[in-house]
Amino acid sequence: MAELLRLEQIVKSFAGVQALKGVDLTLNQGEITCLVGENGCGKSTLIKIISGFYQADHGRIVVTGQPVAQWHPIEAIRAGIQVIYQDFSLFPNLSVAENLALNSQLSARKRFVNWREIRGIAQEALSRTEVDLPLDALVSDLGVADKQLIAISRAILQDARLVVMDEPTTALTEKEVRALFKVVRNLQAKGIAILFVSHKLNEVLEIAERVVVMRNGEKVLETPATQVDARQIGVAMTGREIAESTYDFTPPEGETPLLEVNQLSLPGAFEDIHFKLHRGEILGITGLLGSGRTELAKALFGETPAQRGTIKLNGQPVSIRSIQDAIYHRIGYVPEDRLTEGLFLQRSIGSNIVTSTLKALLNRVGFVDSDRVNQQIRDWVTGLHIKTQDVSLPVRSLSGGNQQRIVLSKWLAANPEILILNGPTVGVDVGSKDELHQIIKDLARKGIGIIVISDDIPELMATCNRVMLMRRGRIDEQMTIRQTNEHDLSAKLRQLAV
Repeated sequence: MAELLRLEQIVKSFAGVQALKGVDLTLNQGEITCLVGENGCGKSTLIKIISGFYQADHGRIVVTGQPVAQWHPIEAIRAGIQVIYQDFSLFPNLSVAENLALNSQLSARKRFVNWREIRGIAQEALSRTEVDLPLDALVSDLGVADKQLIAISRAILQDARLVVMDEPTTALTEKEVRALFKVVRNLQAKGIAILFVSHKLNEVLEIAERVVVMRNGEKVLETPATQVDARQIGVAMTGREIAESTYDFTPPEGETPLLEVNQLSLPGAFEDIHFKLHRGEILGITGLLGSGRTELAKALFGETPAQRGTIKLNGQPVSIRSIQDAIYHRIGYVPEDRLTEGLFLQRSIGSNIVTSTLKALLNRVGFVDSDRVNQQIRDWVTGLHIKTQDVSLPVRSLSGGNQQRIVLSKWLAANPEILILNGPTVGVDVGSKDELHQIIKDLARKGIGIIVISDDIPELMATCNRVMLMRRGRIDEQMTIRQTNEHDLSAKLRQLAV
């Protein structure tokens, strides 16, 4: 393969902290390379060096065999390098066609709008990636997968020779991941190099030809994907063996269920839902986009109440018509999108931890008891192993795994009996994921009933004792983990799309 980009002995420091320690990386035309590593390992810094956003302190960048004297975003773009970040950098208030054609119109310094030309440019961009999207649709009305395809199509329109995809499957369903992989392979067939950054090791091994692993600012492994497995990658990422274990649970004979749901229905979302959850049980719920799994979770939490059916807690009928009702009945909910629904990003780590228990931390005259507040913050930072130097820092300064611990601590401080976790490790690296799985299992062993909603099959196999598959708003099948395995459960999930 012809070499496209080579980084040699790249060093980068921030305020005396070395983010990259002499990293070498070569990217070839028409090759799919996957870059993996835990949060804080230097992946993001390396991507920004490639894009020209950061300049290396030391080292050399070589493009198609020629060393470059300076390397800024404009040089990277001229060399055909396009980076697709997780926010996609799209204009939500503009149409698909406008988003696709905007760059070419600006670079041509067009003073008047030619809608026929704009539609032609947009259609060409979509055809290059073999994607079919409505040109007049507002981007704000589209799902994550479609937004990502727009970002990819726009990159190809700029004559991309290397496309860097930063965590491209974080918010995608299994079906959407399959569609994305088809687009990636089409780009590869056209000779475009792909640098695919991901935490999901099963996807890395499926799509990659070469795997590069980073740890603590250094490249610690580079190998053909066919010569490595997920366990070996995990060891390289974390520096330790990650034990694979399941959660074994059998409810005591004759025990009253902690939660019992009968004929629960919300027209247009889910219908006739029946299930039981016992103390200490971890119940998994999975299904494709539109299966109703998230809507069911929000109904149990009172955010979008069910219209029919019954809910019993400890054998007694209850009415959950609001979030306040759910909290009163000691039900907690960790949402799928922790950044917009689960955290106050501008506020401190400490204030996020105590936000759900402030009323209980008032003193006799109605003021916040600062000693109790500080003690609760210390307890949860220690108990959940939250990695931070200062709890007064904004919560957005934390890694994905630590942010998820903050959301957990907020609800655990409220002493829930039932905890609903929607995508509990989305965007979390393999080491933090393993630690979060252990936390979930430890909480269940203390008697909390837990519902895990996920399409990450290895996650369900590692944490749950029982799994429900949902399809088109109904429970399609229920099984214990003992009755299935990862391969069969993945096959069942794919069949739900048929």
